[in-house]
Amino acid sequence: MSQERGRIRITGYDTQTVDEREDLSDWEPELQSEEAKGRMYYAWQRFKGNRAAVFGLTVILLMTLLAIFARPIEIAGTTVQPFSIAPYSPSTHRYDVATQAPSAKYLFGTDWAGRDIFSRVLFGGRWSLSIGFIAVGLAVFVGVPLGAVAGYYGGWIDEAIMRLVDALYAFPFLVLAIAIVAIVGKGYWNMIAALVVVGWLPYARIIRGEILSVKENEYVTAAKALGARDRAVIFRHIVPNAMAPVIVQATLSIGSVVLAAASLGFLGLGLPPSSAEWGSMLSNSQQTLHRGQWWITLFPGLAIFAFVMAINLVGDGVREAFDPQSESGGTEGGFR
Repeated sequence: MSQERGRIRITGYDTQTVDEREDLSDWEPELQSEEAKGRMYYAWQRFKGNRAAVFGLTVILLMTLLAIFARPIEIAGTTVQPFSIAPYSPSTHRYDVATQAPSAKYLFGTDWAGRDIFSRVLFGGRWSLSIGFIAVGLAVFVGVPLGAVAGYYGGWIDEAIMRLVDALYAFPFLVLAIAIVAIVGKGYWNMIAALVVVGWLPYARIIRGEILSVKENEYVTAAKALGARDRAVIFRHIVPNAMAPVIVQATLSIGSVVLAAASLGFLGLGLPPSSAEWGSMLSNSQQTLHRGQWWITLFPGLAIFAFVMAINLVGDGVREAFDPQSESGGTEGGFR
């Protein structure tokens, strides 16, 4: 470094190389530090190393695609999905082929009304899977704000929300859902509403505990000192840093919600008996086992088992991925 007429000149510095770098975006991989990648990046890397979780995610994606492309989808009279994997309509009655065993023509056999069980299982995935994902998503949407407000403000607000949570927790999950469905009636959205009412409780409790542990951190104090409003502090600074256990709980809860929906359908409190929802299919075929018609109940039950098992594998993988102390979520994760 030398000084000439009041100017500073740096020697040993190749300015031509710098001038040639017109687009700094090409250097982004070099400039990005390990710390800047964030928690989600490292969680995803650990998740990808867990073979069991990846297998479960593959099964879920496959079942979702089969449900979407099972039959054409029409919205307001417009066909938005024209493909049809299912060979037959899931609701057409053909009594001349009733209760046929699995064969090349009917892969999963037919039920008492001659409906193709393979087509009904594929199409029924739309009902069962959508109930699980929508109900959990709405439960998170309700539980997280309530738990965040309770944990941040404390006092009587915290007491009111948490005592409501405790009161609802006094009832078993499925019993409370049955009571709500009995009050509001059967139907797709009524069943989702019942599952949301009983499903938001763990998210409120989890996010409240997380906020109690992080709301006194330096970045929260700094945000308040800079004049940020409470809403911005809660939902921009605190909640994003406390969502990891909520994501884990939500992933694991999808399987429980699908099981609960199937239970309601089996008890006759879900969708109409003629629907292809997996629980309703089991309910309609419960009298066929003693006749030796095993296929009518086997395949809907296997569909429920496969999805719940897959979502549990994914949930365990997500839990290990978000656990900073876990080494099993990395390259050593998977089948052991």
